[in-house]
Amino acid sequence: MWYQHDGCSAHYGHRVRAMLNEIFPNRWIGRGGPISWPARSSDITLLDYFLRGTLKNIVYQERPTTPENMKQRIISACATISPEVLRNVRVLGIQRLQRCIDVNGHHFKHLL
Repeated sequence: MWYQHDGCSAHYGHRVRAMLNEIFPNRWIGRGGPISWPARSSDITLLDYFLRGTLKNIVYQERPTTPENMKQRIISACATISPEVLRNVRVLGIQRLQRCIDVNGHHFKHLL
């Protein structure tokens, strides 16, 4: 398992990085980690630009009634995402990464 974090200041402290190195040795992605990742990079983080919005739209079609109901809705929503959709998201993710490289890490959302 790999861990990816957003690199915000609160997640960049020495203690946080030491803990990540202990729990996920050479298996974490983020600012200052073994696999570098730009801070505040929601345009290239699949969870931010795809999964959260997709799941939120499905889960909140009706208001959840209990924490258990919310958990079950999230599990059910995840099950509705097809392999085809995930393949398309992967292709779009690669395109987003290439745009980021093309503009040397600067804003690129307007290029998508």
